Amino acid sequence: MTRKPTLADVARRAGVSASTASVVYSGKVAVAETTKVKVLAAAAELGYAGPDPRAASLRRGRSGIVGVVVGSDLRSAFADPILTVTMDGVAESIASSGAGILLLRDEPEWGGPTLATAPIDAVALIGCNPTLRDSLDAARSRGIPIVVIEGDAGPDVPQITIDSLEAQRQLARHIRSLGHERVALVTLPLSRRTGTSVAGAAHAVQAEVDVTRERLEGAREIFPDAVVVSTARSTIDNGYEAGRLLFGSGERPTAVLAQSDILAAGVLRAALDAGLRVPEDVSITGFDGITVDGIAPYRLTTMAQPAFEKGRAAGEALARLLADEPAASFRFTCEFVEGNTTGPAPS
Repeated sequence: MTRKPTLADVARRAGVSASTASVVYSGKVAVAETTKVKVLAAAAELGYAGPDPRAASLRRGRSGIVGVVVGSDLRSAFADPILTVTMDGVAESIASSGAGILLLRDEPEWGGPTLATAPIDAVALIGCNPTLRDSLDAARSRGIPIVVIEGDAGPDVPQITIDSLEAQRQLARHIRSLGHERVALVTLPLSRRTGTSVAGAAHAVQAEVDVTRERLEGAREIFPDAVVVSTARSTIDNGYEAGRLLFGSGERPTAVLAQSDILAAGVLRAALDAGLRVPEDVSITGFDGITVDGIAPYRLTTMAQPAFEKGRAAGEALARLLADEPAASFRFTCEFVEGNTTGPAPS
C-alpha cells in the first residue's frame, strides 16, 4: 500500500464492518475476542497505528491538553525541585481524565506557544510567577477552566495554597527565640522587574507576587526592620548573590531567612566563602523542605510543604472543571523541620 492505511482498510482486511473495527480501538463496547484479534492482526499487516488523535479531538472539541504556566525559562523551571514535584502531582491526577500537560511560558518576549495561542482545554497558574495577573487575564479571555496554585485569583477560581504566611512566621519566631536581632530576608521576586538587590527594610517593602508577599508578611511581623534582599528567581546563584550583598556589608546579619531552600543554599555557600561559620556566626533558614545537593553536612532549618499533594489537588480540581463539575479550593499546612543551620545568636 503506497498511501497511509485507514481504519476502513483494516476493516476490509479483517472482514468486519468499519463500525466494528472502530469499537475495537475505542474500547467503549465489548467485542468478541476473536473479532478483536482479527482486527488487530489486520492492522499489524497494514501498518495501521490506530485512529488519529487529532480527529478525536476535533469531534470532542477538546485538545486533551492542560497548560501549566511556569513563567521562567524551562531550564530554570526544571532546576526547581518544588515546581517539578508539583507538576508531577498535577500530571498524575489529570491522567484519569485522559489529559496531558503542556508547559507554557507566558512572557512577552517568548516566541513559542502562549496562553493566547496554545491548544489547551484548561490551565494551572502558579502564584510564584510574576506574570500571574497577565496570565489570568489571558486565560479568562479564552473562557477556559483555571486553577491557581499558591496565588489569589478571586473567589471564582479554585486556589490550591499552603499556609505561607503562618509558616514563615513560625520560622521567624524560631530565629527570635534564639536571640537574633540583626536579621535579613532573602525573598523570591517582588515583581517582574526584580533583580538581586537590597530592597529596604521589611516594613517598607511591597511585593506584587502573592507567594513573596505572604512570606514577607509572616517574617516582618516578627522582624519589621529586617533588611530585605530581593532576587529575580529561586536559584542557588541568586541566593549566593544575595548572600554576598549581605555578608560584604559592614554590619552583617546574624540570621538570614530565605524564602526557598534553593535560595538558602546559595546564601549558605556565600556565608562559607566569606569565612563565616554556620550556625555559630550566622543562622540560615529556608522554605520548602527539599533535599539540596552539595550542602552536606548541612541540613537546612526550613518549613516542609507537601508539593506533590498540592499539585495533585490542583490536577483533581482541573479534572472536575473539565467534567463540568464544581471544584473547591484547598489549603495545605507546612511542617517545621529543624536542621543544623540555626543556632543561638553570637554574643
